[in-house]
Amino acid sequence: MSRIGKAPILIPAGVKVSYKDNEVVVEGPKGKLIQDIHQDIDVKIEDNLAVLTRKNEDKQTGAYHGLYRTLINNMVIGVSTGFSKALLINGVGYRAEAKGSTLLLNLGFSNQIEYMVADGLTVTCEGTNKVIVSGIDKQKVGQASAEIRSLRPPEPYKGKGIRYEDEIVKRKIGKAGIK
Repeated sequence: MSRIGKAPILIPAGVKVSYKDNEVVVEGPKGKLIQDIHQDIDVKIEDNLAVLTRKNEDKQTGAYHGLYRTLINNMVIGVSTGFSKALLINGVGYRAEAKGSTLLLNLGFSNQIEYMVADGLTVTCEGTNKVIVSGIDKQKVGQASAEIRSLRPPEPYKGKGIRYEDEIVKRKIGKAGIK
């Protein structure tokens, strides 16, 4: 049996979880999220706990068991506290500016890059070198952060580019260092 899947999900105060017709709906102070659940997984909601059980012992069902437990747990965390990722911009003349639902980026290219932010996400800038992507859906926050990072990934020689706040870029010496 899945060790992750059999762990109960603690539902905090102010969050409402409902399960009907293979669909889990999680509502909280920050918003509402919906997730379809595979037919081999059953969700029972009692008091302030949600417990997932399998209908059979297939290998694939075991994989779904852990997957859906994690997805529902992320939904509960998202509607109660939310998720955020911070990106750092490093380079001479590199900067970011948030205007409404658009992120304007100067990354050393001849033209400014306009990144359109997806619905349900907010992008804020602290200064000109730090971008924070936040929202209630962990998948959307991670995807938007990855797309912004891919516009100018960090390079190993000078460290220029966009990187995650907790990311470590391995630096290389370059041609001048070899003698």
